[in-house]
Amino acid sequence: MAKKKKVKSGLISTSQTVAENKKARFDYEILDTFEAGIMLKGTEVKSLRLSQCSIKESYVGPKDGEIWIFNANISEYSQAGPHLQHNTTRPRKLLLHKREIDKIMGAVVRQGMTIVATKIYFNEHGKVKLEIALAKGKKQHDKRQSEKQRDWSKQKQRLLKTQH
Repeated sequence: MAKKKKVKSGLISTSQTVAENKKARFDYEILDTFEAGIMLKGTEVKSLRLSQCSIKESYVGPKDGEIWIFNANISEYSQAGPHLQHNTTRPRKLLLHKREIDKIMGAVVRQGMTIVATKIYFNEHGKVKLEIALAKGKKQHDKRQSEKQRDWSKQKQRLLKTQH
């Protein structure tokens, strides 16, 4: 897990998760992850530093041979003037190497996989990165099984704690 550092002004420093899609791990079986850069405007980066972002309802897909994220909600930056504001849910291009794009597109076309956005974070150099994953959708019984597994591990931890 990334280190959580806060600066006095409330801005996020480097190496911190901004937004996470926890529902993705419940709905999908994650098979492979990729780190992608995102093409952002200045006000979007400033909003991300204030953790004003949601990727729960976003989806990742191809457009003109490139990979884009759609419907990711990055709130407007309140200190910017009205002429500098960005559209909060505009499509944003993801920056990946050509071989990564080919690998992802091949898996989606041939194997019927889904591309899921799992988290947005700042890397150690202060750059905004998006973690995307190749995933297969879980069936309802798989979801119930993973929920039982999670509940059992919690119960096991409680039992171990009370014995010591």
